[in-house]
Amino acid sequence: MIADEPFTDDDLATFEREGWIGPVRLYEPDEMKTLWRAERLALLDRSHAVYRANATSGVTNIANYDRHLDSDWLAQHVCHPRIVERMRRILGPDVLCWRSEFFPKYPGDEGTDWHQADTFANVSGKPQIVWPGRNRDFGGTVTVWTALTPSTIETGCLQFVPGTHETMHYDETKPIAYRPDQVNAVVKDGEARGFFGYDYRELQIDPGWKPDTGRAVSIELQPGESVIFWSTLLHASHPHLGRTRAPRIGFASRYVPAAVQVYPGLDNVEEYGGRISLDDYGAVVVAGRDRFGHNRLRTHTTRGVPFAVDRTALEDRRAG
Repeated sequence: MIADEPFTDDDLATFEREGWIGPVRLYEPDEMKTLWRAERLALLDRSHAVYRANATSGVTNIANYDRHLDSDWLAQHVCHPRIVERMRRILGPDVLCWRSEFFPKYPGDEGTDWHQADTFANVSGKPQIVWPGRNRDFGGTVTVWTALTPSTIETGCLQFVPGTHETMHYDETKPIAYRPDQVNAVVKDGEARGFFGYDYRELQIDPGWKPDTGRAVSIELQPGESVIFWSTLLHASHPHLGRTRAPRIGFASRYVPAAVQVYPGLDNVEEYGGRISLDDYGAVVVAGRDRFGHNRLRTHTTRGVPFAVDRTALEDRRAG
């Protein structure tokens, strides 16, 4: 059992200043190894997945988005008390998990190029999240990136440039071309770096701008550890150098206040050369309540398992 460590005022101040904080231990390494060994086999069963396996193609399989909506364990994970406590401190009392996705990196895979995400229209061309009244100069989401396997510099761990989360260097309204033939084929600054078939530099506001990689920090994580960061923080990842045959697997769950509109006006998501229907999609209330009614929500997984949200949300659900 991992002792609960509260998210202190100092932790919050660090997060607000740096744009990230971690590592946060959610599971012991051996516990995560056991969990992931069982879960990776269970995930092969897509009979209850909200997106069809043949709905997409290409390097990044967007059909594997949001497996927390059909996986019992991932449904528990996105509502993990240590995650939810931190989301409430950062985002306020009413919080949604609006997206989850896997980030595998196999031996020889390129690093992910430097990027920021505000509305997540960066490759889909249409905003996927919209904050109300422009409460911030820009929006973004808080991502909890959990290592399911060791995430090291050699296997392709994340990199951040601290304190860059409040200035956008990319314009997500600009067009960007999908070129899957570029995967593992482009060398930048001496390393293979790409963005799943896109050249993210095409979105730069200033074409001559370059990230200050001299300030970059590498975020190494043991299995069961997470790092929390704003999607607007400049982030990237190292390539997998192939010195071990084991893949680096990360699972990202993404959170926004319930006031944020999720997939506004969208019935489908098109990106990375694929297309998925949102017919069975729903965001999950992980803290507080939905006071707005403008988002599609799910209270149970597609297998009928209720999400383990906090007591306030449960009481509101019974009252409703």
